[in-house]
Amino acid sequence: MSVRAFGSPARYIQGPEALGELGALVRLHGRRPFVVADAIVMDLLGARLKAELAEAEAVTFATFGGECTAAEMDKLAAAARAAGADVVIGVGGGKAIDTAKGVRIALRTPLVIVPTIASNDSPTSRLVVVYTAEHVLSEVRLMDANPDAVLVDTSVIVQAPARFFVAGIGDALSKKFEVEQCAAAGGLNFFKGRPTTLAVTIADACYRAIRADGEAAVAAVARKTADEAVERVVEATILLSGLAFESGGLSIAHSLTRGFSTVPEVARALHGEQVALGLLVQLLAEGRDADFMADMLAFYARLGLPRALEDFGVETEAVVDGIVSVSWETAPYIRNFVQPLSKEGLADAFRTLAGLRRAK
Repeated sequence: MSVRAFGSPARYIQGPEALGELGALVRLHGRRPFVVADAIVMDLLGARLKAELAEAEAVTFATFGGECTAAEMDKLAAAARAAGADVVIGVGGGKAIDTAKGVRIALRTPLVIVPTIASNDSPTSRLVVVYTAEHVLSEVRLMDANPDAVLVDTSVIVQAPARFFVAGIGDALSKKFEVEQCAAAGGLNFFKGRPTTLAVTIADACYRAIRADGEAAVAAVARKTADEAVERVVEATILLSGLAFESGGLSIAHSLTRGFSTVPEVARALHGEQVALGLLVQLLAEGRDADFMADMLAFYARLGLPRALEDFGVETEAVVDGIVSVSWETAPYIRNFVQPLSKEGLADAFRTLAGLRRAK
């Protein structure tokens, strides 16, 4: 029996105007910050970031090019090294954050993450998802430790389009089911250990928070308001979801993103939208009953999450075999699953899902 393992960021801070904590937080780790952010984020928050970091000895701002490639990370790491940076700050969405993680790996400095959208659970984890210049998933790298701090300003989060917030919900919804499958199947998490009871509990709490407050939170985000429902759901989609997947492990839902990345129409979707669809396939593979699936599909419909490949503008029959084949051959956690599993069974689940979608 493998040992159990659990990991997390050293500190997590969340709330309206939390960005005001950035300067003091960064000073705990260094005096020469290197900030990775894309041009849009700099237009929106550049002045605020400069003000919050005004007491630093020297601040270098680097523009993220838009895709988290090995070349982009190498370029920014060279710039950070030339600037004498002693702490890296990643500001923005998942790809900007992962690029900042890549710089941290190269420089071995402390890392502070400041997400500006709640579209996925990358802020808390050690994982760096690397893509090719053609936007196809290439590899997953690992930092030697989780971020030193994650700072989530919900007054910033609610300014982003609601689609990002909904995608974060889609990403987080899967964790209960993926972690439960990984734990039951004897799979390993991203610390190469068995999931702890705490990780399974966190994954369940994540799902319950989203089901209780998800719809109200999406409505509040549409009003650009950071109310209590938003706070609870952001905590679920960033903190609970991140801790759950990394310390609890993954299963089919995330595995299918490998195959999705090879279909242009689906690859262009947000990560959480892809995972949400993958979860429905996993639930069918688990043998969930009609009432359970109807409830999940209705919840997806109310939030605007995809319920079949047709929602991405592609026909299931045209792409399903390729998606399943790539995922089956390349995803390391696709077999973290208790029920009997085959490529044919997964393809049939996609077809069943398409039929359920057409019936609505």
